Amino acid sequence: MAAPSQAAALRAWGVNQNLFASGEATVTTDEAAVAAATAHPETPLRRAVGSKDPFALEPTSLPDVPDAPKKAPDKALAKLKPVKPAKPPADRSKLDAAEKALGALDEDRKREEADFRRAAEVLETRRMVAQSAYVEARKAATTKVVDARTAYRKAGGAD
Repeated sequence: MAAPSQAAALRAWGVNQNLFASGEATVTTDEAAVAAATAHPETPLRRAVGSKDPFALEPTSLPDVPDAPKKAPDKALAKLKPVKPAKPPADRSKLDAAEKALGALDEDRKREEADFRRAAEVLETRRMVAQSAYVEARKAATTKVVDARTAYRKAGGAD
């Protein structure tokens, strides 16, 4: 593109960064490109990528594409590694069954622990009731012993 400055060229291209500073744009010394650009000042000119055709407002040619090699040399084929077919996904059924069995075992143990806690609570309640009954019975028996001892002493008994 023919422009009075690099900044004017960047504005005409519609870019905000300095492509000249980054090396993505350069000032040309190609006389054919300069002649085409001065014929259309501040207008971006184009040509097909990879072609050596002159710049134009609308390029009409296709890019130059190199011909593909006809046949790979035998040595190159020998170096190529065969592509292995995709491996089918692994069978998870045994893993899933084992994980399920482990989960069931954990759940059974949780229920068993809950049963133990309930049984321990019942046993603790029975122990507390038995302890209270013992304390009451001991008080009554102690009172009887004290009363009997007092009566014995009054009757003349010696300790």
